[in-house]
Amino acid sequence: MALTLYTYYRSSAAYRVRIALGLKGLAAEPRFIHLVRNGGEQKSEAFRRINPNATVPALVTEEGTAIVQSLAIIEYLEEIRPEPPLLPGNALARAQIRAAAQVIACDIHPVNNSRVGAYLKSEFGHSQEDVITWMHHWMRNGLLAYQALLPEGTRFSFGDNPTLADCCLVPQLYNLRRWNAPADGLDRLLAIEAACLALPAFEAARPENQPDFE
Repeated sequence: MALTLYTYYRSSAAYRVRIALGLKGLAAEPRFIHLVRNGGEQKSEAFRRINPNATVPALVTEEGTAIVQSLAIIEYLEEIRPEPPLLPGNALARAQIRAAAQVIACDIHPVNNSRVGAYLKSEFGHSQEDVITWMHHWMRNGLLAYQALLPEGTRFSFGDNPTLADCCLVPQLYNLRRWNAPADGLDRLLAIEAACLALPAFEAARPENQPDFE
């Protein structure tokens, strides 16, 4: 199956999809969209035809159809390649996994996106220090909530194998470090992260292992 992934090494949303592709054993030809260079290559007319929201990732199928939004892409991968499952268990178990993933993808990430920080500075006159304080607040609040949702005694977020939730967690912890936010009180998440990064799919997806890393 020929898939094309529009990606940027530092995008945590694209990072999620790279992890899922690796876990599923699926290959996707990367197309690199630099989110900073030339004012942001995602704003080009050519890329907006693929994703009108001008964000990465976008996955283009063999038929030429573009799928946008990282969780929608990962659920598409789950449907076309059910094994290994990223949404295992019964309906309740799958709902719990989705809920944890959405704490990151829907609650933390949107207000921590780099374009939000840039807007806070350009339109409201906030300093970089203000933006960093903002980032730290929402990251820590969200990650503590994520941690509280997890069952006890599991190697990964929801069991002995990684799920959709872990695909979201590891990139968010990368962002935590990128912004130098404190990790105290997040020991359970750091242990899960270590278990994830021991797996080849997570290691290969790391930003520093991407061809466009700089």
